[in-house]
Amino acid sequence: MNRLKTLLILAIGTVLSGGALAQDNTIAFGPAGYDAKAAIEIISDAFSISQDRNTAEFSGNVVVGQGDMRLSAGNILVEYTPGEGDEQGRIARMIASGGVTLAAGSEAAEADRAVYEVEARRIVLEGDVLLTQGANALAGQKAVIDLADGSARFEGRVKTVFRTGGSE
Repeated sequence: MNRLKTLLILAIGTVLSGGALAQDNTIAFGPAGYDAKAAIEIISDAFSISQDRNTAEFSGNVVVGQGDMRLSAGNILVEYTPGEGDEQGRIARMIASGGVTLAAGSEAAEADRAVYEVEARRIVLEGDVLLTQGANALAGQKAVIDLADGSARFEGRVKTVFRTGGSE
């Protein structure tokens, strides 16, 4: 499905030769006013936890929601900090694999793997990354999304498709 979507986007857009993007490969991405302290909800088909390793694993149709952002994947490993006393531990990071999709408003990204560093407010997408913003698309091997300032940086033979709004 990812490859088909990529081909369709590339077929209908204007391809800029040489993998051109903005000079520093940085674009805007993510919801305005992202709240890192918003509750994180996780839904999956199966769940296991290891208190010895401070991990929880969600598998099968996993969907993570935080504010206006959604992350879905086949599997997500959650690493958390242990709580002390009555204090609850906090999620440190989530590692998603297996058909990863990240959606925020009208923007969406797909990748083979994603690492969401909650405290740093950063998501790293790796492996055949495809980002769509409306009718425009960007592809590369790695994208680092900074949720604090709403930017993304692409690496690895970046290819862009800008739809110029001509007749269809």
